[in-house]
Amino acid sequence: MNRLSSLRQQFTPSWINIYFSILCFFFPPVLGSVVSFVFNGGALASIVLIASGKRRFNADRPVIWLTVAIYAYCAANLLATVVNNSFVRDAPHLIPLVTFLFFPVSYSTWSITQKTTLARIIVLSSMVACFVALPMAVIQQYWIGVRAEGGAGNPIIFATVLCLAVTVCVAGALSGIERARSPIFHAALAGTIAMIYSGSRIVWLALLIAGIAVLLINHQRLRGRNAARVLLLLVAVGVVVAAFGFQAISGRVAFLHSDWNALGAQGNYDSSLGIRLALWEIGLKAFHDMPLFGHGVGATQSLIKQGFHDQFAMDAGFNHFHNGFLTALVQAGILGAATLAAIFVVAAGNAARVLRNSSDPVERFGATMIVVVVITYLTAGMTGILVGHDILDSVLMVFLVCGTYLASGRQAPLMEKHAPPPVMEEQELPAATQELLRARQ
Repeated sequence: MNRLSSLRQQFTPSWINIYFSILCFFFPPVLGSVVSFVFNGGALASIVLIASGKRRFNADRPVIWLTVAIYAYCAANLLATVVNNSFVRDAPHLIPLVTFLFFPVSYSTWSITQKTTLARIIVLSSMVACFVALPMAVIQQYWIGVRAEGGAGNPIIFATVLCLAVTVCVAGALSGIERARSPIFHAALAGTIAMIYSGSRIVWLALLIAGIAVLLINHQRLRGRNAARVLLLLVAVGVVVAAFGFQAISGRVAFLHSDWNALGAQGNYDSSLGIRLALWEIGLKAFHDMPLFGHGVGATQSLIKQGFHDQFAMDAGFNHFHNGFLTALVQAGILGAATLAAIFVVAAGNAARVLRNSSDPVERFGATMIVVVVITYLTAGMTGILVGHDILDSVLMVFLVCGTYLASGRQAPLMEKHAPPPVMEEQELPAATQELLRARQ
């Protein structure tokens, strides 16, 4: 009976939320699309709980504005389908938008977790994900002979979600949420090396910009001995990255230079750079043909295939235009691109207000999460996918939900007999490795 009672204690709503949060931040770089099943499955469960009265709909003001922007983007895509009378063609491509529609529902259930507990789960889960991602990347790079793609199945997606994990680790260490800084910084270094093995040049730039943003947000903590330690750490990171990643970085830069020369001298579009430029030309032409409402989400592949054939005498096919906003312009017109931009503008605006007005470390950490996800997605989306991929869509919602809740949300606690104990003050917090073990007791 005691063992049965202990088991029940570990499956209360609060503990289920903790396990759910761990999976959502650990899975993206390690198991890829599994995070989509976890997030969407949790959202479906949340709908059932809210409908049955076991949860209440938690509608904070920042959530309302962000929900309006997200739902407007979904409506713009649906409107494009209506205008083009392409329900049959577009239906399979509209289904993934359900992930975005789950945003307010997931927020309502996630917000039962104590903020400090959730913040530490995010940091520690991201730390473990970085440690696991490195051996995966090394095996894929040296034993299999491919660019590292982790469990995501795509180097760019792998690098994007890993960039978020790395910056979250750095933000968690600098914010003071977790005392055990050394293993967190080591995890960030491991994740950075794994990113280099992915060969995703645009995400390298995203990591640089996001990393600088995290340092600027936490600049008040970087004084005296802390500043010296961070400077020493940055030098060490630079040395290690140069040692492990010189060959990968120089190789990718050489490829870019070769592609540029071939394109300029011979007009050869049959390269990574050339194909991207061709896709942008095809996309701009398609946008000019239907600028207001777009062609519908299901028209992209046929437009690209036809464009390559007509404009470049090439036989190639893609499901996006290697630019997030251009893809939105083609699929849902100006309305679609404007509402997509609104999601990031509203999220960034909320984060900016919190960073300007709050000194609470947990709230600032939540705002930092929003800043790094906005920077990473917008930067990587310049030459790749912004939304429309199951992993990226789920991770975007995970970061927006958790970041908004930590930054400016209200907790909706449940009355439970066996709720997790309140998190102790920072001076009493156990080490990171002990916390991962204790979370399962």
